[in-house]
Amino acid sequence: MQKYEIILYWSNEDNTFIAEVPELPGCTAHGDTQESALKNVNDAIQLWLDTARELGKPIPAPRGHRLMLA
Repeated sequence: MQKYEIILYWSNEDNTFIAEVPELPGCTAHGDTQESALKNVNDAIQLWLDTARELGKPIPAPRGHRLMLA
């Protein structure tokens, strides 16, 4: 499994934990606990990668360091 940065945070608006993968556009998941959000986002990463391969789309290599977000 490739290692992508995951940003995990609590959303008051959604009343759940949100996990986002900034290097994979649109790759997000949620869960009632931090652990479930991380499990769900790891499933989402695999689905994202499988779909990109199936469609012949480029797959970004993990950067391996913290992204700088504004």
